[in-house]
Amino acid sequence: MATSERGTAPADGAGADQDAGMASVADCLGPGGPTCTGRGRAGVPLRATLALGVLTVVVGSTALALGSPSRDPLLAAGDTTTGSYLAARADGDQAATAVLAGPYQERPGPPVTARFGGGTAAPLAASRPLQAAPAAPSPAVGALFSPADDDGEPFHHCTASVVHAPAGDLIVTAAHCVHDGGFRTRLVFAPGLHDGFAPYGLWVPTRIQVDPRWISDRDPDHDVAFLRVRRAGRAGGRIEDVTGAERIRFDAPAGRPAQLTGYPEDQDTPVSCRHTADAQSPTQLRFACPGFPNGTSGGPMLTDLDPATGTGSLIGVIGGLEGGGDDLVSYSSRFGKDIAALYRRAITNPGPGAAQPGSRAAASAVMPRAAPRS
Repeated sequence: MATSERGTAPADGAGADQDAGMASVADCLGPGGPTCTGRGRAGVPLRATLALGVLTVVVGSTALALGSPSRDPLLAAGDTTTGSYLAARADGDQAATAVLAGPYQERPGPPVTARFGGGTAAPLAASRPLQAAPAAPSPAVGALFSPADDDGEPFHHCTASVVHAPAGDLIVTAAHCVHDGGFRTRLVFAPGLHDGFAPYGLWVPTRIQVDPRWISDRDPDHDVAFLRVRRAGRAGGRIEDVTGAERIRFDAPAGRPAQLTGYPEDQDTPVSCRHTADAQSPTQLRFACPGFPNGTSGGPMLTDLDPATGTGSLIGVIGGLEGGGDDLVSYSSRFGKDIAALYRRAITNPGPGAAQPGSRAAASAVMPRAAPRS
């Protein structure tokens, strides 16, 4: 990622015209069918941790090595044509074991009795002051870990949230959280994480789905990933039944009140802010609220929050333009027809199964990488 300053210019005032120019998908999915209603110093990128490789400077005939790459979990090539990776079961279980070997433990939390909102949305007044602030954990939102090995200290580098799907096993985050030169093979999701406790268990991917255009050139308009997950170390069970889920909405109009939530990488409780999700461009949303640092990438942008469940309509995740933004503004790829197609592929492709040939098992498809981007 480049180290130049991130843009923080005001949103284009022609947001309504931009919305009108977007293709209509008419996809707003929820249980039973359609449910649509109705980071830091200013400008300095904080959302994505720099991946520093070996910097070599040649002076005369002498090469000076100024740095070396930090080690990271192994990456797998997956299927670059479809943007899909079928995860090996052992990788997920080992990653969950590494998280529990650190300062984290599972402890049962309050049961979630209502999985979705009842259709009554609470008014979303803007935060005062307009600044991300500590928030109560939500069962459907959590931290995404990527432990390097069984002996490495686990840390969460991104945020993810449970989103409704027919199989009840889907979470969503930013593509850069799960694919950075390859698919991350050791990911763990801890929904509702707080104070070192995982109240709703640890969940690991069975399949990861990103847009092939993210793999080919890291297109910021496709910085979204869907992961089908299973409970680590246990058979059966659906995450949606345990935590509830956000509804997903495509082609939502810009300029609506929204809530943004994320887990900073150095905190075990989330931060949140309420403001408006404005149009940065026809393919990007912007959310101008300071205080979303490293670790918040992938965090959900929600509208139509139900006060009874705390769930809402998911219209974006922190990511997209400039790696998700800086400490002043957050971005998201807009959920239009391409993200809708990605969602459909994610819920259609099978979940659990053996690792696909030529990916995790093939030495040519596995490589060490630098620290996770957040």
